[in-house]
Amino acid sequence: MSVQRLPYMVVFEEDTGFKDVYGGAVGMVAVEAMRITPDTKSDTAIVFSHPIGGGSFLPMVNALAHIGHHVIYANTRYRGNDSALLMEKCVHDLGAVIAHAKEKFGYKKIVLGGWSGGGSLSLFYQDQATGTRLKHTAAGDPYDLSKAELPAADAVLLLAAHVSRAVTLTEWMDPSISDEAAPFQRDAELNIYDPDNPNRPPYDAAYVTRYRAEQLARNRRITAWVKETLADLRASGRENHEQAFCVHGTMADLRWTDPTQDPSDRTPYSCYLGEPAVANDGPVGLARFTTLRSWLSQWSYDDSPADGLTNAARVTVPALVVNNTADLACTPSHAQRLYAALSSSDKSHIDIQGADHYYIERRDLLDGAVRQVSDWLKTRNFM
Repeated sequence: MSVQRLPYMVVFEEDTGFKDVYGGAVGMVAVEAMRITPDTKSDTAIVFSHPIGGGSFLPMVNALAHIGHHVIYANTRYRGNDSALLMEKCVHDLGAVIAHAKEKFGYKKIVLGGWSGGGSLSLFYQDQATGTRLKHTAAGDPYDLSKAELPAADAVLLLAAHVSRAVTLTEWMDPSISDEAAPFQRDAELNIYDPDNPNRPPYDAAYVTRYRAEQLARNRRITAWVKETLADLRASGRENHEQAFCVHGTMADLRWTDPTQDPSDRTPYSCYLGEPAVANDGPVGLARFTTLRSWLSQWSYDDSPADGLTNAARVTVPALVVNNTADLACTPSHAQRLYAALSSSDKSHIDIQGADHYYIERRDLLDGAVRQVSDWLKTRNFM
């Protein structure tokens, strides 16, 4: 089935105290969207989004349109750059696109398409759309989502999704770094890439427990420093000032070096960024370059409001969780945790055996996965 692509922009105003993205006027936001539609009509749109966007050509996104669904991909204002990203503002951006889709294109029903990092964004959005809305960011800056137009969705798809950016980062952090000012002085016993580390895979339970605790402790140390630095700026009268910083060592999950951890069909000793030991300090790791406010909003384990499990507990619409069993980014436990957390009375879990994160290595599995997602939607009259 052939499809048409319509790129467009949604522009809206917001009440904000300062400017946090490049270009444009303070208080004016422009977000990009792509509408992908077949020739058939539909009263339902599947709206995908991701904190840093860029997924309008993803295999699943396109395939759903080619099989007959109307799809919209919404980029947030942080398209391609999450260094200053605030999850609270991503919710506002997604809401603006959904409201536009209903008013401009006439869609009556909205299905949230949560691919990868879009999964926790979708759950955070639905939680805000239906529940008590935040009036401040995680850093305490005024940002009243109760004033935003956030139409609630009618269903949620969690496709190859992880539980949250903050939890994922924490599970991937290198706990051998104890001093952020000296990130390359590392504790050999906690450095899984150090040949002198006496702890070798398969790791025993005591080592896994210690390792996970040290990862969480590192995340919390950074959070404490961020809050202290923000407090110092505010105390000195620099209320809106920011500070950028680097976070090294963010691809050191035990899963990458020990296939018995969260076992799946994934390729052993690899991660979605390639060789884990290289990606650990590579230029494109999670949270590699961030800011004080952004850290609290998207990376702080204890402070990020976009916590997929907490948000999912307040989501009651029909939900589908799809796990790709050879995924190098989102391992099975993430799908299992999301499924268990959802409060939906109508929820389903599907495993796509052998599928990788993007269906790049196994393109032959895409059609079957899309059919299962489409059948789930059709059964619930989302077509």
